[in-house]
Amino acid sequence: MANVVVVGAQWGDEGKGKVVDIYTEHADDIVRYQGGNNAGHTLVVGNEKVVLHLIPSGILHEGKRCIIGNGVVLDPEVFIREITKLKESGRIKDDSCLLLSESLHIIMPYHKRIDIAREAKSGDKKIGTTGRGIGPCYEDKIGRRGIRLMDLLNEEVFVRKVKEFLVEKNFLLENLLGEAPCNLEEIVAEYRGYAQILRTYVADTSLILEKDLKAGKSLLFEGAQGTLLDVDHGTYPYVTSSSTCAGGASTGSGVSPRQINEVIGISKAYVTRVGSGPFPTELLEETGEKLRQVGGEFGATTGRPRRCGWFDTMVIRYAVRINGLTGIALTKLDVLSDFDTIKVCTGYTYQGKALESLPAALEIFENCQPVYEELPGWKTDITAAKTFEDLPENAKKYVQRLEELAGCQIVMVSVGPRRDQTIVLRNPF
Repeated sequence: MANVVVVGAQWGDEGKGKVVDIYTEHADDIVRYQGGNNAGHTLVVGNEKVVLHLIPSGILHEGKRCIIGNGVVLDPEVFIREITKLKESGRIKDDSCLLLSESLHIIMPYHKRIDIAREAKSGDKKIGTTGRGIGPCYEDKIGRRGIRLMDLLNEEVFVRKVKEFLVEKNFLLENLLGEAPCNLEEIVAEYRGYAQILRTYVADTSLILEKDLKAGKSLLFEGAQGTLLDVDHGTYPYVTSSSTCAGGASTGSGVSPRQINEVIGISKAYVTRVGSGPFPTELLEETGEKLRQVGGEFGATTGRPRRCGWFDTMVIRYAVRINGLTGIALTKLDVLSDFDTIKVCTGYTYQGKALESLPAALEIFENCQPVYEELPGWKTDITAAKTFEDLPENAKKYVQRLEELAGCQIVMVSVGPRRDQTIVLRNPF
């Protein structure tokens, strides 16, 4: 048995939820280690579509323990709404299968209001946030003025901290952003109710994970967003506010990196991106729109249309290096089935010179020119394929070429949205 990290290898929305759902069969604990409800994992189980924002995808399997780690920022209202819906559908029968780290940070009303107001004032310099308060909450975490779950459960501490922090937050809202101030009494009353519900799920999750490791159990770490949205290693400032890469699995869960055996990067057979920022292979004409419509490329959290482009091996090689990928799960290969030819970006040039890796400078990244290789399409429905050999010859050649260019083994190929529409080439567990 092994401990496996699943990360997005592009700009997010790669299909991590489905892959985690499949790998959950082999794991005991499923751990979400970063992000907030700005993520949306869509799973299709039979004919039912389930969208999760905070709770790990492993919750759809009985007998598994799902943990939301200290690296996550939690909106209590969203979490409670999610567990309520799962319970109503019979998905959660025992509260002990879901645990929250006592050290995770809580999203407050002022975080969401600041997030939305900032974006509204940014004009053409918008980052493209979801307006869920994720960034402002992480700001307060790093600035040592955050409110942790353990604080919420102690009303005296909670009231004292909110009262202190509102001085600054209300000044910002009123004087810089032109918004109405937040009311202390309203916040305390609302969050008092949340505290009573959340108390059931709170634990020292790092300690529990250590005990499970010593007992020989396997862990599956689930990230949100993608490598190129990592706050340190992504296309800054058009990034999220947390560590989306494999290293975030340790810091966001309290589990040593020495305990991690495999890192699987999830990558679409093409590329999508939500929000602003550089995207060298973006298709702005009918081909991009075709990818969007056939692939259903609309955000699970916001409904926003995703920007679409050809597969970018510069991005995937970067993800292999930054995360130490031991395998790639290739999703949505079926979306390409109706194209006569398919392009693959094999490199970038800038001012006529070939680049060795992704440029850190935004000004260069935004002006890179992709170098393409064109491959023949297969023009055949592949959604019924059960093995790699079942795929059309050109589809197999496409997958093999991506593997060569990435320099990393492709261990899974998804040919449709359902669990059973997946070809597993190697099981990391």
